[in-house]
Amino acid sequence: MKVCVYAIAKNERKFAERWVASMKEADWIVVLDTGSTDGTQDALRELGCYVEEREITPWRFDVARNESMRLIPKEADVCVCTDLDEVLHPGWRKALEESWTQETMQGRYKYVWNFNADGSEGTVFLYDKIHANGGRFRWLFPVHEILDYVGKEPRAIASLKGVQLDHHADDAKSRSSYLPLLELAVREYPESDRNMHYLGREYMHARRFDEAITWLKKHIDLPSSKWREERCASFRFMGRCQDAQGDKEGARNSFFSGIAEAPHLREPYVDMARFLYAQEDWFGVLFMTESALKISKRTVSYICEAEAWGSLPYDLASIAYFKIGDTQTSLKMVELALAKSPTDERILKNKRIIQRVLDKQAEILGKIDEAGAARV
Repeated sequence: MKVCVYAIAKNERKFAERWVASMKEADWIVVLDTGSTDGTQDALRELGCYVEEREITPWRFDVARNESMRLIPKEADVCVCTDLDEVLHPGWRKALEESWTQETMQGRYKYVWNFNADGSEGTVFLYDKIHANGGRFRWLFPVHEILDYVGKEPRAIASLKGVQLDHHADDAKSRSSYLPLLELAVREYPESDRNMHYLGREYMHARRFDEAITWLKKHIDLPSSKWREERCASFRFMGRCQDAQGDKEGARNSFFSGIAEAPHLREPYVDMARFLYAQEDWFGVLFMTESALKISKRTVSYICEAEAWGSLPYDLASIAYFKIGDTQTSLKMVELALAKSPTDERILKNKRIIQRVLDKQAEILGKIDEAGAARV
């Protein structure tokens, strides 16, 4: 089996050596450079990659990726699409070969989209950018592009156990092109619920809350919008926008709708707990965090949010227990929060405060016992 890694790149010289080192188990590494001015193309050539250069005007990711596919040798059986800020774990080629069959058209594998401050994995989901060669696929959508299957054989998808791709995002890179490209995607594909959800989310990130709410509602109302986890996310994002606008009743209703849409997810309960925390509804916070923590199975879709599986639910519960006077349980929860975020100074400070209160309570009870008085 012959394997080709292919990518697009622009001004990513700082990632070149690390990226190539992680991809070198492939038979070929090919790159379409779309206009680097920092010497990315030369660095990649020096590292043994085949590089062609072409500027894509107007810019859109699907066109660029489809152009990069032209560089894949015809002799390649399997194509691995990655970006230069991503790294494959060593041994990926052997794991790929062990799972791939003659019938396989596409592979799914573990993708770590980001990492927590302590280096642990943050948002993790399954990715599917490894595919068969031979003109069976094309890239579709101007941004958040997907592999569209155009082959004639059944689309057999293999689970690629042991293949892991890590994303180390370049935070200095601008996302300014994403919003206009998503607006274009919705114009070109008005029935795509996926693009509509992404557009609403991007408006939320841009703090254009009215437009975000409009498009998130459209996503929920679209007949093709049937994936409950994504619908739940649209309700949650609407709630965040409404909360930011001061519409507390609307936000509460949206957060509850998110829970009703996907009660098997932690994320909507944590969003509601955070909302109730701001309202100082401590018993509400405890109900929502308890509900969240009962869910132990993490989804493998991109909807999963790292903070829901980190220290946040324990942290919120610890504060709520402290506020209602249950300092013993508050200490237990803050310790669980610290197990997830051991260097978080704010949580460490909270633990010291809780411990001082407990010590004071123990001192007072000791004096009561010494005086022979009955405890109430």
